Amino acid sequence: MQYKSKVCCLIGDPIEHTISPLIHNIAFQKLGIDYVYVAFRVKKSMLKMAVDGVKALNIRGLNVTIPHKVEIINYLDKVDKLAENIGAVNTVVNEDGKLIGYNTDGPGAIKALQDKGFYLRGKRILILGAGGAARAIAYYIAREEPSEIIILNRSVEKALEVSDKIGCEMNISCKAAKLEEENLKKALENTDLLINCTSVGMFPNLEETLVPKAFLKMDMTVMDIVYNPIYTRLLREAADVGCNIICGIDMLVNQAALSFEIWTGIKAPVEEMRRTALEALRKDLL
Repeated sequence: MQYKSKVCCLIGDPIEHTISPLIHNIAFQKLGIDYVYVAFRVKKSMLKMAVDGVKALNIRGLNVTIPHKVEIINYLDKVDKLAENIGAVNTVVNEDGKLIGYNTDGPGAIKALQDKGFYLRGKRILILGAGGAARAIAYYIAREEPSEIIILNRSVEKALEVSDKIGCEMNISCKAAKLEEENLKKALENTDLLINCTSVGMFPNLEETLVPKAFLKMDMTVMDIVYNPIYTRLLREAADVGCNIICGIDMLVNQAALSFEIWTGIKAPVEEMRRTALEALRKDLL
């Protein structure tokens, strides 16, 4: 018997909350292609060994999540130019033993915004966090010609690293400061779009939020890249105030579809993936 199934997987820590195997496997089944997707918890100290294992086991594709999106670049054979500029990778494809890194977080987030009718040109953007997802989203937002990007992070050094890179390369106003209440309140006074790019509010810590409800204003749009739960505390309170909200599930499905197409060369069944994701998350609420 000859085994032909191609394997794709997710690596990260934690990964217990993930629904990526569900949405990718339903897509493979829908199109009748012989792929399977699994998730592996990989500690930071084991990342290089895990990447070596991708080659040894001839795994076709890899999704990368917290906390590995930046560090994994050191262990890849090649990185797409955009992902290299961003400094973070969330998708890897194995081409005949050579591992090539891409970033689908940025375009996935932009599509989620545009699908909800939010266009970035001339807007003021506030991003919370400076990890791999924040880097990708900030970089792609900068390409859309906003009037200003502000990045707040608990480690101001990491925020400055991202803002300096984007400001220099993209020739736009990109500022950074420490994520603390005074800076947050001031930044939100003139923000058109707030994006939480941290894991705060993710299952099981459902009542956590970085943004006091009193700081939110009804004329802003609030996006949270956390997708489990569908409506984080930040999004629930933003909706109460009258903000437009964009759920993390939209970005998740968009970036997953792009990863799927990199691995398979086939257009992803996006609506099937979205339906499966929503059903899975709603079951978690019951």
